[in-house]
Formats: sequence, structure tokens, C-alpha cells
Amino acid sequence: MPHFLAIAWLYRDQYAAAGFKMLSTRDPEGWATGWQALIYAAALLAVSLLPGMVGMASPYYFFAALALGAAMMFLAADFLRTRTKASARRLFFASILYLPLLLGALIAFSQASDA
Repeated sequence: MPHFLAIAWLYRDQYAAAGFKMLSTRDPEGWATGWQALIYAAALLAVSLLPGMVGMASPYYFFAALALGAAMMFLAADFLRTRTKASARRLFFASILYLPLLLGALIAFSQASDA
């Protein structure tokens, strides 16, 4: 969701002109969009830690997920604080990298099964 919220903020004028009812088109100051991005980044962090907590992945994965999630939280908080196109763009590009890195860490650090 932080990915899509950042896109919606970057292109809010175009969405409004096209008649799309987006959170960012009804939120001219960007507070609601920023808060939503931060809340979803926190939810992503919590969910991404679960494989490490329940034994599906090693502690290396847990710390990789923690670092990636903390980076997303930081960028989402920066977007909330500044609500600029530059901060939205940083959040957007980080979100593009987040999922492949997280899933790569999960594959690399998954626990071997004793089948």
C-alpha cells in the first residue's frame, strides 16, 4: 500500500482531473495519505517478521526483514512529515525494491525442512 499511496500522491492532480476518487485527491494537504502510508508500512513490518518468529526462517531473515521494514517505516514517516513529491518518490522507489529484497531474504534464509 505505501507504493500505491505514493503513486496516488505523485499523480493526485491527474487522478482528480480524470475524475478518479482517490484518497490523495480528497486530501489536499496530504496528512491522511501520509498517515495511511505509515500505518501500512508498520503493518508490513509486523507481518514480514512473522516467518522469523514462527520458525519458518532463520534469525538472519528476521533481521533482514527488520532492516527493510525499518527503512520503509522511515521513508513513510518522512513522507508524512514533509508531504513532498521528492519524499513520495523516495517511498515509491523503495517500495519497488522492498518486496524482491524481502522475498529474496526469505528464500535465502528459509529453514531447511527435514523431509
